[in-house]
Amino acid sequence: MSVPLYQAKAELFRTLGHPVRIRVLELLQEGPKPVRDLLFAIDVEASNLSQQLAVLRRAGMVTSYRDGSLVMYALSTPDVADLLAAGRRILGAVLTDRDALLDELRASGREG
Repeated sequence: MSVPLYQAKAELFRTLGHPVRIRVLELLQEGPKPVRDLLFAIDVEASNLSQQLAVLRRAGMVTSYRDGSLVMYALSTPDVADLLAAGRRILGAVLTDRDALLDELRASGREG
């Protein structure tokens, strides 16, 4: 029995709900990277990174392959990078709206 689309989308967004996973995806936008480079760029224990990479693999957001002795990780599709870009745009719009609201609240506080 397949899950409804809205449940699949919710699971996708739950996968994105961890800062280490987001950082991994951001780093992989630059191209495939070995685990050692990800560890260098992200201040986490190797076991934690391994766990987060496994979650991203199970969700189909990253792929892994061997390059000699290195295990390389890559985004599974350019759409993952597009999703991160959309998140940045949404966050920018939300924060801009909050700044405008905060300015409005400050201005109205001086008047009344």
